[in-house]
Amino acid sequence: MKKEVTLVKNCIATIIPAGDEITLAEGAHFVIAQSLGGSVTLRDENGMYRVGEDQLSALGDDIVSDVVAVEEKSENKPFSEEVVWDALRGCYDPEIPVNIVDLGLVYDLTLDGEGESHTVDVKMTLTAQGCGMGPVIADDAKTRIESIAQVESVTVSIVWDPPWNPRMMSEQGKKALGLE
Repeated sequence: MKKEVTLVKNCIATIIPAGDEITLAEGAHFVIAQSLGGSVTLRDENGMYRVGEDQLSALGDDIVSDVVAVEEKSENKPFSEEVVWDALRGCYDPEIPVNIVDLGLVYDLTLDGEGESHTVDVKMTLTAQGCGMGPVIADDAKTRIESIAQVESVTVSIVWDPPWNPRMMSEQGKKALGLE
């Protein structure tokens, strides 16, 4: 989605890749670089910014209606590992139009519990160790898993071993980036 937008009100965003929070001013002009997983990546001559789902109204009603949040509630589905993987597939790196599962960033997923009370432990990495977006991406993953009704607690840890490389991407991820 390469659409221009003028902010209709101030909004809080995250500077990419530093991870610092910034307030973008009402009336500022941006190009939408990516709109995936319920967040929007904006770009201007100074850089890139991730606008989270809670701040999307600053983009205006016409833009918000175009944003399709991958916030599929799994309340009606029986709890399974696949439901958790599906939740993680709704989480995107704000610079790369591929979800973190197909990007190969999720190294381990452990489920514990039974019935209506489960704990989930995720070990994931980032494409680069210096990326300040790590806490933002990890928090997005945690929030998506917590939205599953049967999940009681979630831990998402960022690990660096083994270091990520493009060979870790799924075939779908490689295809989306034209690497196939």
